Formats: sequence, C-alpha cells, structure tokens
Amino acid sequence: MAEAEGGMMVRDVCRKHNVSEQSFYRWKAKYGGMDVAEVKRLKELERENTELKQIVAEQALDIRMLKDINSKNVWSAPSPQVSFCVDLKQFA
Repeated sequence: MAEAEGGMMVRDVCRKHNVSEQSFYRWKAKYGGMDVAEVKRLKELERENTELKQIVAEQALDIRMLKDINSKNVWSAPSPQVSFCVDLKQFA
C-alpha cells in the first residue's frame, strides 16, 4: 500500500505483488492508515476472538446436552430384570 501511496500506479503494484486490484482495495479499506504493528495486533485480536467464540460454542453445546439429560426422568426408565435360578432340591 505504501508503494501505491508513494505514487506508483495501483495496477503496477498489484502486478508486482501478484494480487488482484479487488484484493488491494479490500485490504486498503481494512488496513488503510495502520502501521505494521497495528496490523499485527489486529490479526492477533482476530485470532483470539476466533478461539473465544469456539470455546463459547463448545460450552453452549455442553450446557444443552446437560439440560437434555437433566430433563429426562431417570426414575421412569424400565428397571433391569434381575433373574436368578434356585435349586429347589436344596429345600427338599
């Protein structure tokens, strides 16, 4: 961007760096007026934000799962059948 601001034609800058003019103008709209340190900080904050969103999504899924489990009535589940054999000859 500094090259384009320095007087070089945008088309030539894009050709030199092998990017489209559309990408150049999109980057200019997003990062225009920032220095390198600010752009790095912005990228770091965007990465951190993505990680935090992932954590929130996982926690929301955990909460939903626990609510579903909690809402089911455990006591209404059929009880397991216990069977055993008794040798009646013992009692004769």
